[in-house]
Amino acid sequence: MGLLSQGSPLSWEETQRHADHVRLHGILQFLHIYHAVKDRHKDVLKWGDEVEYMLVSFDHENKKAQLVLSGEELLETLQEKGERTNPNHPTLWRPEYGSYMIEGTPGQPYGGTMSEFNTVEDNMRKRRKEATSLLGENQALCTITSFPRLGCPGFTLPEFKPNPVEGGASKSLFFPDEAINKHPRFSTLTRNIRHRRGEKVVINVPIFQDKNTPCPFIETFPEDDEAAKASKPDHIYMDAMGFGMGNCCLQPLKNNHYRISKSRYDSIDSYLSECGEKYNDIDLTKDKEIYEQLLQEGIDHLLAQHVAHLFIRDPLTLFEEKIHLDDANESDHFENIQSTNWQTMRFKPPPPNSDIGWRVEFRPMEVQLTDFENSAYVVFVVLLTRVILSYKLDFLIPLSKVDENMKVAQKRDAVLQGLFYFRKDICKGGNAMVDGRGKTTGSTEPAAEEYALMTIDTIINGKEGVFPGLIPILNSYLENMEVDVDTRCSILNYLKLIKKRASGELMTVARWMREFIANHPDYKQDSVITDEMNYSLLLKCNQIANELCECPELLGPAFRKVKYSGSKTDSSN
Repeated sequence: MGLLSQGSPLSWEETQRHADHVRLHGILQFLHIYHAVKDRHKDVLKWGDEVEYMLVSFDHENKKAQLVLSGEELLETLQEKGERTNPNHPTLWRPEYGSYMIEGTPGQPYGGTMSEFNTVEDNMRKRRKEATSLLGENQALCTITSFPRLGCPGFTLPEFKPNPVEGGASKSLFFPDEAINKHPRFSTLTRNIRHRRGEKVVINVPIFQDKNTPCPFIETFPEDDEAAKASKPDHIYMDAMGFGMGNCCLQPLKNNHYRISKSRYDSIDSYLSECGEKYNDIDLTKDKEIYEQLLQEGIDHLLAQHVAHLFIRDPLTLFEEKIHLDDANESDHFENIQSTNWQTMRFKPPPPNSDIGWRVEFRPMEVQLTDFENSAYVVFVVLLTRVILSYKLDFLIPLSKVDENMKVAQKRDAVLQGLFYFRKDICKGGNAMVDGRGKTTGSTEPAAEEYALMTIDTIINGKEGVFPGLIPILNSYLENMEVDVDTRCSILNYLKLIKKRASGELMTVARWMREFIANHPDYKQDSVITDEMNYSLLLKCNQIANELCECPELLGPAFRKVKYSGSKTDSSN
């Protein structure tokens, strides 16, 4: 989670009056940081991960699962027992948007040795066990992307009714304000986005059309004209940030300086590297005055246009005590804009007066059910960055094609059915290519044919004459590295999971959940998930996460069954 300043939050009207001040001083703060660290080189490459958790309560008697609104209390206890007592504690805990959520990270970043890859899963297990030990009876820590009955009546514990009248933060018909984290940033963010829009958030997701789903499927809101106008036939209508801050929007010219083609919650808009410049083929709206200011300060034009693009946005929250700051030693105004751009990648300068280096966040991955899966995806991404640097590989394609890939990726079963643009010749300069065995071969691909449409199976596992595959390239890298036996075994297990999910031999979590619901005895093929179905699904998810049952269709038959008492839920019920 981004900037969490303390203080007295301003209203949207007050925040808007200070918007130019925030942008002006945000740039000055960025320049102070940049000039302080611009000559810093040869830092040790460090990395880490962030896992978001939901707190779930199981009512075994009534077969009901609900989200527990105790995230703030749990977080306070975890921090008091952990980092506040021991700065070297192996875990760190941070708040998230929902009051039923917490975020866990390793206590210290991982370093550059290969053996570090073998510590990721152990640390994730520590996090799960540490937080679970503080939960109440029949409560569990779940790593699921979305709670299936989010927004349905009684989805929280304690139960609260939404407050759609004036005075509520979101005015949602479905999502109570009590489900929002109590830190003033979150409710202020929610309220100010609504005020800025002049209406509630509008999210319309196509409904899963099944055999008995009404067609057309139409929701009615007789007492809410705004909802009636915003909802669409054959879509599920949602009206709050709590449903996910990823809906696209367009800012109209009449109220704003710029017409912006993407929301704050989208894919990146420009590459920052010189070699990526020629692939920046989408329009990049930027503040020209800020861009020129950054150029005059000696910042290269790619980084300058990236920052100038971020700063076309308005600040969404502002605290009265944080208006006037020491720009040489604080960065709240810069982070105010930076941390409210939630794109698939985030380039982060060091905090002022810190030994932390420049950072890049890789943000598009969905959380998985188990620590094994989450570790596999983390290790895969970080290991791939090592291979890119070591082999000097080039995976760049035009950003317009990245945007097209993002649209395909959101479709059901895209991992098996979708075709994605991907670069064919991945060796810089176009002179060589790594084959399926990791060996380099000659390449005479013309520039116009640098990329092609490929399946995920081809991209991950390779296809002769088309693409060598990321897994074979990683395996080749491992063969040439000094790696201890345990670490090599762990990495190969992770790569095997990804290999088999890409090929379809193993299910993704999304597909497994769909099939679980479709095969539930209570499912009426009408797209409705009842309380009991939701309970059964989440109970099964929790059992899988804590290795209390097998799930070979999701994890494979060779998944390690190291049991520990990681949940207070009575799985026998």
